[in-house]
Amino acid sequence: MLDPSVAVRSDLREEGRELDLLVAELTEGQWALPTPAPGWTIAHQIAHLAWTDHSALLSLTDAAAFGTLVGAALAAPDRFVDEGAEQGAADPPAELLARWRKGRTALDAALATAAPDVRFPWYGPPMKTASMASARLMETWAHGQDVADALGVRRAPTARLRHVARIGVRARDYAFAVRGLPVPAEEFRVELTAPDGPEVWAYGPPEAGQRVTGPALDFCLLVTQRAHRCDLAVTAEGADADRWLDIAQAFAGPAGAGRGPGERR
Repeated sequence: MLDPSVAVRSDLREEGRELDLLVAELTEGQWALPTPAPGWTIAHQIAHLAWTDHSALLSLTDAAAFGTLVGAALAAPDRFVDEGAEQGAADPPAELLARWRKGRTALDAALATAAPDVRFPWYGPPMKTASMASARLMETWAHGQDVADALGVRRAPTARLRHVARIGVRARDYAFAVRGLPVPAEEFRVELTAPDGPEVWAYGPPEAGQRVTGPALDFCLLVTQRAHRCDLAVTAEGADADRWLDIAQAFAGPAGAGRGPGERR
């Protein structure tokens, strides 16, 4: 049976390569450009990716060291992400870029040799190798969107968004639970139009009464909180599905504020 992480590792490499092309030739002044994340420059975005790639590498290769990172996160849950990004962003851009590239290579090698059926620890629920790779792709795409927005670049959506959409769907219950809201008892039907044609990515039972539909790109922007639902062509049928579109998040950790209406052009 083919290891399911093989395809997603390839997509993760390509997602990183595409973002690398966006930042490789930036001037020092451009690295300091503000992104839509308050207080974060382009350097902060890449520093965060380098930091979380390193965290993923430790999860796969050194559980004790990763446990130390989790302890630090629990000690400062409202600050540890910003502090990690701030520390990395203080480095000269050339050093930051080199570290991010080196970390991506090391993580790719670790993912290639990790046991596919073992669940590795994370800041949220433990994940198998394929899910870890998918999560890294989701973060790379989401923070890459912040970089693209800062530069005024419109990226063409690709089939790699399938991984982001799947995480967003699977994280539905987490989005409710992290806000202390009751988790809906019934499954939702989610139907997303693929970026490259008429194909529909479908999740959940076809007969479900609660439904979410729209373009895959818009759904991915929603669940990564890179755009407000008012600015997207994602629609819901059913009260619980409608509530989900207000709170959806594809990432572990505290509920994010997201972007307000009209903040995405």
